[in-house]
Amino acid sequence: MKHLLLVGGGHSHLAVLKSFGDAPAGGVQLSLLSPSRHAFYSGMVPGVVAGHYRPEDCRIDLGALAARAGARLIEDSATGVDPARREVVTAQGERLRYDILSLDVGSATGEPAGATQRALRVRPVEAFLAGWERLRESARRGEVRRIAVIGAGAGGVEVLLAMQHALAGVVVEFTLFSELPVLAGHGARRAIVRILGARGVAAHSGQKVLAVSKDGVELDGGKHFNAQASVWATGASAPSWIAQSGLATDPLGFVAVSDTLQSRSHPEVFAAGDVASVTGGARPKSGVFAVRQGPVLARNLRRALTGEAPEPFRPPSRSLALISCGDRYAVASWGRLALEGAWVWRWKDRIDRRFVERYRLGTAES
Repeated sequence: MKHLLLVGGGHSHLAVLKSFGDAPAGGVQLSLLSPSRHAFYSGMVPGVVAGHYRPEDCRIDLGALAARAGARLIEDSATGVDPARREVVTAQGERLRYDILSLDVGSATGEPAGATQRALRVRPVEAFLAGWERLRESARRGEVRRIAVIGAGAGGVEVLLAMQHALAGVVVEFTLFSELPVLAGHGARRAIVRILGARGVAAHSGQKVLAVSKDGVELDGGKHFNAQASVWATGASAPSWIAQSGLATDPLGFVAVSDTLQSRSHPEVFAAGDVASVTGGARPKSGVFAVRQGPVLARNLRRALTGEAPEPFRPPSRSLALISCGDRYAVASWGRLALEGAWVWRWKDRIDRRFVERYRLGTAES
């Protein structure tokens, strides 16, 4: 019996679990290694912060999905891969053997000195939401008057505007810092910059944050910015154990995969979502691509188990991006085209709820 080991409960692996639940594969032992029994749909997390959703509205029960697929759920984290032995090492010291391995562990946030201890990080989601509850209450008590948000990609912008909306009526100043321009290269850039300005958010591009201190952030050039709280929402960085595993990686340490989502160095290893970097087909780290990779990954894992040739993943040349703006207002972009309004938020809400419901399976959370 062959062992298929799924590491991580990311968006792509949701599709894999559902596929094996819909059509079980004979002669296959399936396992899921995840640090939590639940996965959060990242597209709805800013809505939780803003108060539009409850945490359970964007939470998916991995245990129920795994049980339906006949998979063993192992609540632990991966800390290493030994491709030569075909083993994954866990935080609790267990060594899990595999015949076929699939990685969908997401990404980390690259952090400078002090960020781990002093900044509220947007990943992992469960810890972020718990930290946000504490920050919100501190702001309401008047203990926090200025919040620095580091990272001006879509995630940073959405989280900032969501926090601002949730703290409406509370005197709090928000400031955004980023090495790159706000939403650099994004079709919604002009609309978002205008909205940030209209809502009194000071955006500082070209400012690298070197460290987070107890009373603010340290910037390059020796500058200090006073703030009672900092939120770290920079772009994705690869988990450190990937580069130490012996798997081929890209220059940033993400798993280098071919268009079939197989490791460039070890074809029995697959990777999707943020942790993967498709050689020759660089795409931004986005849940949109992880969702699109899921069905192809599911089919290719089945093919690998039976010795068949895998199929390539063909990403679209353009993709729809929907950016929420704190209140029930959003901006949509398709290439260079951008549209905005309350109707865009309702459109996004329908898409997001439909995604979560697809994996609910009639559990108690639905």
